[in-house]
Amino acid sequence: MALRPRPYLQQVLFRPDTPVDPKTYPYSIPAVRDIEKLAFHPDVTFLVGENGSGKSTVLEAIALLMGFGPEGGTRNVNFATTGFAVSPLHESLRSVKSHVSPKDGYFLRAESFYNIATYMDETGYLGGYGGKSLHHRSHGEAFMTLLTHKFRGRGLYLLDEPEAALSPQRQLAAMVAIRDLVGRESQFVIATHSPILLAYPGAKIWSFDDSGISEIAYEETDHFLITRDFLNHHRQRIQRLFEA
Repeated sequence: MALRPRPYLQQVLFRPDTPVDPKTYPYSIPAVRDIEKLAFHPDVTFLVGENGSGKSTVLEAIALLMGFGPEGGTRNVNFATTGFAVSPLHESLRSVKSHVSPKDGYFLRAESFYNIATYMDETGYLGGYGGKSLHHRSHGEAFMTLLTHKFRGRGLYLLDEPEAALSPQRQLAAMVAIRDLVGRESQFVIATHSPILLAYPGAKIWSFDDSGISEIAYEETDHFLITRDFLNHHRQRIQRLFEA
């Protein structure tokens, strides 16, 4: 019987010979120092936490470790925009992978997606993007084009805050597209603040905070708890905020 290929990426951990100075960035971030516990779900893994908790830094390191360029795109896209800062964290990590390699892959980071779109225009390679410049679409339409046209399945897809481009309705559509790609032997690792995306059934959720990294249930995330409380009591919450 053939072994199940996923998770393509099983775990990342520190190299045993890596010196870690807790006073130096990014090792000053508690969650970064706790990376040894970071294992991935065969289908979808979410990284959640407050701004500055280290989730995007860790996702970037994973992407570089897996052969993607620092600003995103496929493994064939590797350029650096002047002034674009990259953490050295990937140099301190090693990966544990499946015996089967993914046939497809993409690293999406919202902050540099404009640069990727410009690079695609300059190279003239738009076939995987529906034959149309990403700059001629809204940000949300461009991201949905990735999910429905560019991502072909049997892939490892790393997404950093994809909800930044998506309306709530489009986030629901993205969840359906992710489910379709999972059904085609794909694995996702997603850093997000979206309580909608986080509801993906059966996903592993890693919470990044001042104590390190811990696995939690969807209903335990601040994203779920705060959103539910606000929607149920929005008038009272806004009044308290404005009175503070």
